[in-house]
Amino acid sequence: MRLPDFFIVGHHKSGTTALYEMLRRHPQIYMPELKEPKFFATDLPARSEPATRLALPRTMEEYVALFADARADQRAGEASPSYLRSHAAAAEIAAVQPAARIIAILREPAGFLRSLHLQMVQSGVETEGDFRKALANEEVQHSGGATRRYSEHVKYVEQLRRYEAVFAPEQILVLIYDDFRSDNEATVRRVLRFLDVDDSEPITVLESNRTVRVRSQRLDRALRAVTVGSGPVSRRVKGAVKALAPARLRRGALHAAQHGLVYGTPEPPQEELMLELRRRFKPEVVALGDHLHRDLVALWGYEDIG
Repeated sequence: MRLPDFFIVGHHKSGTTALYEMLRRHPQIYMPELKEPKFFATDLPARSEPATRLALPRTMEEYVALFADARADQRAGEASPSYLRSHAAAAEIAAVQPAARIIAILREPAGFLRSLHLQMVQSGVETEGDFRKALANEEVQHSGGATRRYSEHVKYVEQLRRYEAVFAPEQILVLIYDDFRSDNEATVRRVLRFLDVDDSEPITVLESNRTVRVRSQRLDRALRAVTVGSGPVSRRVKGAVKALAPARLRRGALHAAQHGLVYGTPEPPQEELMLELRRRFKPEVVALGDHLHRDLVALWGYEDIG
């Protein structure tokens, strides 16, 4: 039974997709096509998480099957950004794979939450397109209690301590998003050394999962219903399109429709709201800097935030 040797645990919109794509190209690393199995985030409600086009594993047998093709000489890994926010994932991972190595990527809180909101609107998880209103109405009720979709993401020190409680310090690597953005290659080589694989392999620098703005949520939901829905209307439309156009043309037409009509470049953030968020989360930035022994207040421009 093959389990992952390492986990990219989060966060969303912090370079996890790009890191996953770059690592899985390394000959000594195996990562499954399903980027986010989310298997150990058992405390998070499905409706608070972005959907995936591939079926998620529900049993341990289905989960380990994701890594069945990993060779004995490869490091197997997975990337589920929800693991960092989850209260259960750290302990559950440690219970089955105590030798695992953990990789977390952290981003300046205000910019991170704005980008996260845009992604959640794009993925259909968030129905409120106004960032301020979404923040004010962020709580999701579920059978296990309530989840706060935004503010819980930036409890960085608390999240790291859950992993530090069950893994040795040398098993945890914390990256800062700014470093990854400014020098993808150097950051990836640092990760490769952390995983004890050859860090001299050529690296293709990638940018994945770019933030976009949804122009029309109604049109986005309509396109999503047709392309990924399973109802009779969706089946009839997809059947008609399939009969009239080859697969490559269908994909191209869908991409053009989504990006030409539905998605656009994000509008500039509301400066007043962003300042409010920076004031609100400055104590977390200070605490994280102390925790990591790094001046994040200066790096993230919080010096003059009262």
